[in-house]
Amino acid sequence: MALSAGCARCVCALLLAGLAQGLDITSTTPSSIEKASNGNVKLDCEFTLAPEDSGPLDIEWSLLASDNQKEDKVIILYSGDRAYEDYYDAMKGRVHFNSADPKNGDASINLTNLKSTDTGTYQCKVKKAPGIKSRKILLTVMVKPSKPRCYVEGSSEVGKDFVLKCQSAEGTNPMEYTWERLTDNKLLPANAELDRVSGTMKVKNASASTSGTYRCTAKNRVGTEQCVVQFTVVPPPNTAGVIAGAIIGVLLALLLVAIILFCCCRARNKKKYEKETSYEIREDVPPPKSRMSTARSYIAGSQHSSVGSLSPSNMHEYGKSQYDKIPTDEFERPPSHAPVPPPAKVAGPNLSRMGGVPVMIPVQHRDGSIV
Repeated sequence: MALSAGCARCVCALLLAGLAQGLDITSTTPSSIEKASNGNVKLDCEFTLAPEDSGPLDIEWSLLASDNQKEDKVIILYSGDRAYEDYYDAMKGRVHFNSADPKNGDASINLTNLKSTDTGTYQCKVKKAPGIKSRKILLTVMVKPSKPRCYVEGSSEVGKDFVLKCQSAEGTNPMEYTWERLTDNKLLPANAELDRVSGTMKVKNASASTSGTYRCTAKNRVGTEQCVVQFTVVPPPNTAGVIAGAIIGVLLALLLVAIILFCCCRARNKKKYEKETSYEIREDVPPPKSRMSTARSYIAGSQHSSVGSLSPSNMHEYGKSQYDKIPTDEFERPPSHAPVPPPAKVAGPNLSRMGGVPVMIPVQHRDGSIV
């Protein structure tokens, strides 16, 4: 009896093992895929069922955690004849089943608009009791090179060294840079040193034949980009001419400064001279006469003129009339209102007869001469 019971258990185990092997995943695509960012990818997971697989069909796709301490993330699910595609927020709207009815044997999914964060190991698990099968796929999302920047460092003079540089701001390593010449014989300079990793090309002792158009290509496993740079080797500058020009420029600048200072000093001295002469008292200009002196000079002039013409016949009239005259208001008016009559001239004989002595008075003109 014990032997019969043991044989029965062995037969049951073999039957269960055969039933478990009824479900199988038949996809043969590579288990490692590399794709460019912003692209699409299909993760294959096709399966077959055995007649013994009678349980409900469940399909689960998950992104396995790189750290054992973290949990795997389910990204899409099929259960109870229904697909749950918006299961994972980071891939919401970007993950879909490849078949409208996955129970027909196609559990593959499509990922769209790939991102670098989508890189990881994905697991497809198909369950239909009593069978269970799974498949893992490593997806690497690579960023293709961005358009590189080409530029030149160093001197472009004949006999000098220069470096052509090419660098992409974005791109997943490994990156490779290559240089080629587009003009003349399309051959790079014989002394050029290329670095495919950093993207530099060093050229020593440049010559006129080094001039030309160069193109750099940045490449990785998912894409390529290019840039072009024009380089022209020029003869060395005329150092003597540059120095002579600099000296002439300095001399002209100093001359201009000297002229400006001279003009400023001249204008300042002229202004100072005009200010001093405006307060100078001219010797040849008589001071203004007061009203009383004007009246007296008028009376004195009249008297002298009358004395010069005295005669026995008019002596009596002169004595009476000259002392009866009183200065009127006309003499009290300011010179601006009543013009002062010039003093009467006395002839030489009359002046001698009156006892006067002629005197020469020197006069100084404005130019400083005395007459």
